[in-house]
Amino acid sequence: MHAFCDWMDDQSRLLKIIFCLPILDILWGVYRLGGAIANKDALHIVLAVLWIIFGGWIGWILDLVFILITGRICWFKE
Repeated sequence: MHAFCDWMDDQSRLLKIIFCLPILDILWGVYRLGGAIANKDALHIVLAVLWIIFGGWIGWILDLVFILITGRICWFKE
């Protein structure tokens, strides 16, 4: 999972913005969950699962805004 997370981090801002679009935003959900599993962080695993289940309708907007402003998604980064 580290390889996938690193790959997502290394993408251009434009591609990250495209990944924020509805339906494609599931990639960011997998990114969150994979990073949490790789770091063995139980709290982040639970939050990532909740984001995937409940955050879909507004999560993509938050991700889009955060990427436009900071270049990163709305998430905790170790």
